[in-house]
Amino acid sequence: MAIAGVAFGQASEIARPDAATEERLKVLAEELRCLVCQNQTIADSHAPLALDLRNQIRTQIAEGRSDDQIRGYMVERYGDFVLYRPPLKATTVLLWVGPFALLAFALAAFYVITRKRRAAAAAQALPDARRREIEGLLKD
Repeated sequence: MAIAGVAFGQASEIARPDAATEERLKVLAEELRCLVCQNQTIADSHAPLALDLRNQIRTQIAEGRSDDQIRGYMVERYGDFVLYRPPLKATTVLLWVGPFALLAFALAAFYVITRKRRAAAAAQALPDARRREIEGLLKD
């Protein structure tokens, strides 16, 4: 029973954090995506993996690694997806171009649909001669 509790235990945040370490941790954690939540930073996430990543960053800060080295380690281990602002390269070009391509597609679709509706409305409209004839019959 005693060993089972340890086996299922979750790593916890440190009790007495160093202010400088925590400030660096906060800056770095705001730049990294939680791999479980995917829409939160590891600073905001309460997932166990995010907690482990924060503790890993603390350890690397204590070892004297620079912010770029820590980011590089995370990218090497988890890929560019872990970054909220991935670098522009062949594997991430869709992340950068995708939103603009979707916007262009939506604008083109809007333009085509609008033109078709206008053409259909014009096709249904009566010719001027026929309209005058009908108006003349109604006046009589």
